[in-house]
Amino acid sequence: MSAAPVEFPPQGGAPSQLDVAKRLMEQNPGHRVEIIGGVIVVTPPPDAPHARALTKLMRPFLEAGLDDGETQVLQGVGLWLPDGPEDYAIPDLSLVDADIDEHRAENNCYDPAVFRLVLEVTSSNYNNDLKAKVVAYAGAKIPVYVIVDRKHDRIHVLTDPAEDGYDSHRVHAPGERITLPPSLGAEVKLDVESLLKAGRHES
Repeated sequence: MSAAPVEFPPQGGAPSQLDVAKRLMEQNPGHRVEIIGGVIVVTPPPDAPHARALTKLMRPFLEAGLDDGETQVLQGVGLWLPDGPEDYAIPDLSLVDADIDEHRAENNCYDPAVFRLVLEVTSSNYNNDLKAKVVAYAGAKIPVYVIVDRKHDRIHVLTDPAEDGYDSHRVHAPGERITLPPSLGAEVKLDVESLLKAGRHES
């Protein structure tokens, strides 16, 4: 989704970034407000191709049985980030432990320890997903980060979180099929061309 960073320099008696983020959410219904690396990012509602790609992405996880038993497949759930006192993200799609309700943190977000995978579908501000969130999710020790990169027509699968990113970063082009890591709890396969096609604007 497209996004614009909003920075508020600290001033005496000024509201916290979390307070500002909450105010922005109230003023912009339907927008996604996150704090990534200490920067407030406001993202407009997704377009139809973005939503279509997300719907198609959910199917292989559901077909693998990952929405029952030990895990749940969820959209738009807040993830509390450890790299800043008020940082948090809202991934497009997440695979989480079934006991997520017991791990609520602040600001209606959840402990990163319960997230097995996060997934983002890019839009005009694709650098946020390809750069800032790579560092943020790795810092939160999220085991698997998948990016449907609509700008460059490929899918990224990042694993093995490290201090400043992921040690493993595989890029998949149309025509390939991806098998996600077994740490998710079941075999999940993604058809790159099908997902990228779903995310394109229909002519």
